[in-house]
Amino acid sequence: MKFRLIYPKWKKLERQTQFNLPPHGPVVFAAALPEYVDVEFIDENVQSFDYNDPVDFVGISMMLTTQIKRGWEIAEEYRRRGIKVIFGGISTMLHAEETMEHADSVFLGEVEGRMDEVFEDFKNDKLKKLYNYMPYPPDTALINPAKREILNRDLYYHKGVQMVDLFHASRGCKFSCYPCAVSYLGGRNFRPRPMDKVAEELDSIENNRLFIVDNSLAQDTEWEKELFRTLIPFKKNWCSHTIKDDPEVLDLAAQAGAWYVYQAVFDTSDYIKDRIKRYHDHGIAVEGTILLGMDNQTEDDIKRLIDFLLEIELDLAEFTILTPFPKTKAYDDLLKENRIFNHNWDDYNAGEVVFKPKHMSPDRLQELFYDAWETFYKDESQEQKMFRLLMKVIEREMTDGTYRSPRKDLVKKSFGRKVVR
Repeated sequence: MKFRLIYPKWKKLERQTQFNLPPHGPVVFAAALPEYVDVEFIDENVQSFDYNDPVDFVGISMMLTTQIKRGWEIAEEYRRRGIKVIFGGISTMLHAEETMEHADSVFLGEVEGRMDEVFEDFKNDKLKKLYNYMPYPPDTALINPAKREILNRDLYYHKGVQMVDLFHASRGCKFSCYPCAVSYLGGRNFRPRPMDKVAEELDSIENNRLFIVDNSLAQDTEWEKELFRTLIPFKKNWCSHTIKDDPEVLDLAAQAGAWYVYQAVFDTSDYIKDRIKRYHDHGIAVEGTILLGMDNQTEDDIKRLIDFLLEIELDLAEFTILTPFPKTKAYDDLLKENRIFNHNWDDYNAGEVVFKPKHMSPDRLQELFYDAWETFYKDESQEQKMFRLLMKVIEREMTDGTYRSPRKDLVKKSFGRKVVR
């Protein structure tokens, strides 16, 4: 059976260095498919495709809200040609009712142990309109190593340097942050993968640079330390979301190859300043994630925050605008207060104001967002700062013998291709 899996393109953010990471959801999904399925993967951000190519069945995997309208468009064209289409992925779960209008089938939840049923139904012309497994997460022992061989690796380079591979060691999140839908998508229970399965997947990844995409590594301290001990012999260099601010954890993380972490910077407190310093003391770089437009932020608060970022010597900063994604507390509150004025999902990219802020106009918040990027990167561009981080990890790789030279044949190609995360 020829199954085409498509990852739709989306509107890119201004002011960000342009590169593309290999997507994670599709390769995890592909690992759960029956053996008789011949899967062809298309990442539309870096590839084109022809609707006339012969396929039996089409899947559309959507992670971002900004992908969904393009996903619907692709589905409508295939369905017009008599090809059945199934949707899945994070933003499918957030926009399920709307997506069902454009689909032959919608799959909600995690895929392990469920794809045999779906494809047997398709073969027997009994495909259900909805497969809803969200209330029933699978045993994490069923999660196989992601099927990365479906990727065209030559497309995931930036100026000759291979981008990180994405990897996860757990699912679910016990936290329920105001702007985040993760607890809805993966549940409020922390669900780690068995450590032998984690090691099996690490052993299967040739790339020695990883992005550990778990929602938070700081959910269970003993598990976190075990994860880092498991990572040490693989000599990977990795970035991740927040890890626990604990001396033993930080020391193990450094030994395990922690390259940099994403750390939310939500105020100008000594707590944040000291936390950044402790990362740096352990040789771990920090990319600050800064959310603008919260109800407790005035214009002066945002300006002070930007000045603070320069004081604490962040290695990188990524600014986003509060975006009320469906199934979040932010969406429920702002909708109830009639403060959402834009429901065009193409604009829900965390870089455009789609609601009425409490202490300023939408236009002023948009200006402050642009000012934040320009101020932080005034003396050194984002790309230059990223290069410094890369040099740091190259030095480590040269010391431990894992360094691989850039692909010179792809340098020119990478310079000319305009794609981003």
